Amino acid sequence: MTALARAIARPTPVAGFGARSPLHGLQRRSIGIVDLAAQSVAAVAPAAAATTVVLLVAGVAPGAAVAAIVAAGVLSFAVARTVSQFARRFAAVGGLYTYTARGLGERAGLVAGAAIVIGYAAIAMFALLGGAYYLGYLLGAAWPGLDRGTTVTVALLGEVAFVAAVLVSGIRLSARVALVVEAISVALIVALLSVLLALIGPADVVATLAPGPVDPVALAAGAVVALTAFVGFESAATLGVESVAPLRNVPRAITGTVVISGGVYVLAAVTQASGFHALGLDLAASASPVNDLAGAYGLGPWGVAADIGITASFLACAIGTVTALVRVLFAMSRDGVLPAGLGRTHRRLRTPITAIAAALPVVGGVPLILALAGVDAREAMQATLAVGATGYIVAYVLVCVAAPVFLRRIGELTAGPAVVAGVSAVALTAALVAFLVVGTDAVALASVT
Repeated sequence: MTALARAIARPTPVAGFGARSPLHGLQRRSIGIVDLAAQSVAAVAPAAAATTVVLLVAGVAPGAAVAAIVAAGVLSFAVARTVSQFARRFAAVGGLYTYTARGLGERAGLVAGAAIVIGYAAIAMFALLGGAYYLGYLLGAAWPGLDRGTTVTVALLGEVAFVAAVLVSGIRLSARVALVVEAISVALIVALLSVLLALIGPADVVATLAPGPVDPVALAAGAVVALTAFVGFESAATLGVESVAPLRNVPRAITGTVVISGGVYVLAAVTQASGFHALGLDLAASASPVNDLAGAYGLGPWGVAADIGITASFLACAIGTVTALVRVLFAMSRDGVLPAGLGRTHRRLRTPITAIAAALPVVGGVPLILALAGVDAREAMQATLAVGATGYIVAYVLVCVAAPVFLRRIGELTAGPAVVAGVSAVALTAALVAFLVVGTDAVALASVT
């Protein structure tokens, strides 16, 4: 054996480096930019949010729904750019948990990790409840004799089983399923909104976009509520070590998701606000704006298609958020924060199998218990959405504070990123306070119509 062969077979240990990667077991370099984008888009679920967010915002900011959604989109884009400061420099399974720890230390990282775990888990519950609710609604319309409570319970069980099968099968399949499901959902909703906008006419659209003076307090409240429609855009960061060219593709997926979602939301806001203006009706008083507009403009069957799209979007959201959740649990386990067992992966499929097994009973069990206890699905969705949004915003605030500290430590801090991160942190903190005081009341039954 030559000296080179011996060195390769028995390399000399290097102090500070283990024999293998601390993230061993995951399937490296297996997903591209499209799959990464699918992960973040699915976690945001723009098709489902587009049909509910306008009603939410209209309830607290009458006449300013479009402006409020644009303001929330701008803030979300600023946060996305701040998160990308980390994503452009290293790949991390832990996402915001790892980013915050790199900037502010372990304790702040643990707080961010706990917050984002709560956010992912609660929004996954919200998505499962939403999918079951809309599926029960569709089945009830087709077969009026079905018991609504039983239908929702069976739908929840089916959703959890489907999500489990997809997640265990591998990240590539998980990303592709989320991509196909959400793409179909967005296509259905955008097509319906576009047809409605054409039927409404340009005159009413212009009148809606220029309603006159806007109450700044109402606009701020509407923007806070609209912000909940964007949370989840950062989840592509949890797939960094499993992606191709993560330092390039992860930032693109994160910022691109905000742009795509914002475009869908603005289209939805313009269409619904101008449609109700043309009909002389109050948007905030509607139980289901898209269905009402479809019926008013002779597109009744499209309303059913929209409900199918919403159901599918909720299912994609469940897949996306649980995917991100188990990666964060996996990262925290490998860091020694959580039990080591959560860091185990499937030998053949290369998925964090133990974290999946630990997360799904909680994420699926809580909605199921609520359904069996007779809790109204809308009330359950309201509660899980409020908890999830709070977790997300706390994690966003911490990562925005961490970014300038991290950049300064590595000698790459410049004025632009520092200003964007600072303004975002302040705005998010104000948004969190406003959401806890005002927003949770706004995210009432209107949030799930």
